[in-house]
Amino acid sequence: MALYGHILCGNRPCQRAVVTANVSGAVDFWVGRRTWFVLAAMLCAGFPATSQTIEYAGDTALAAYELEGAWPSPEMPLAIAAARPAPVFNEDRIMGVMPDYQTVRDTTRWVAPLSVKDKWILAVKETVDPFNFGTAFLTAAESQRGNQTPKYGEGWSNYGRRVYAAQLDFASQNFFSAGVLATVLHQDPRYFRRGPQSKLLTRVLYSISQLVVARQDSGRRAFNASNIGGMAMGIAASNLYYPAASRNGTVMASRLGTSMMGGAVGNLMSEFWPDVEKFLHRK
Repeated sequence: MALYGHILCGNRPCQRAVVTANVSGAVDFWVGRRTWFVLAAMLCAGFPATSQTIEYAGDTALAAYELEGAWPSPEMPLAIAAARPAPVFNEDRIMGVMPDYQTVRDTTRWVAPLSVKDKWILAVKETVDPFNFGTAFLTAAESQRGNQTPKYGEGWSNYGRRVYAAQLDFASQNFFSAGVLATVLHQDPRYFRRGPQSKLLTRVLYSISQLVVARQDSGRRAFNASNIGGMAMGIAASNLYYPAASRNGTVMASRLGTSMMGGAVGNLMSEFWPDVEKFLHRK
């Protein structure tokens, strides 16, 4: 990767330097006449932001990033990593309606780890999104048919209790996964796309694997305890408001399996929908 910097003298560039970072972490400087004096002056001045303009060499950007990771390697200069930060949350929606806040769609750019505040914001955004409120009504309608779990019984009053329980289920799992455990365990609750540069089967397996594999805030991979633990804790918390007939180990295990299946489908949609959307826009 090459990072081009122009050192400004007033409103015009007085010298140009090219900084090239290689995989060994060594940095070579090619400079013209008087450039050493200019660089020394910059160091003494503490690299003031108003005296520099950084241009990112987009045509060579991909070569410097690992497509399987969102954080730069330890040898990469921080100035390069900060040149093109990705958005904190993805505001695009799957099929135009489903929220996809937790997905990092472009992993060719450096992605800063979420702050504690951002993790809680993500948990709230996913909980209060209008689409998820609508999903609670549909989930309640499905469980109302045949008095399925949670077994509140028939009637409109019990349908209302099912809607309330469905929304609490969703909120509690977000609270424990993206909020509490992601903060305590220093894990990033987002989904990082593999992207179209990988083969189809590789992407499918990767999407499913992310249910149990997480990124630490440091960039390392680890067991996704915040996701699995958050699901389990949310389901356990539902015993506070579920009827007695739906508070047993069999029901809880079944619900955990359903949550895992839903998570896998969600990851697959997050992985492949941008490709589908791009294909549809070509027509």
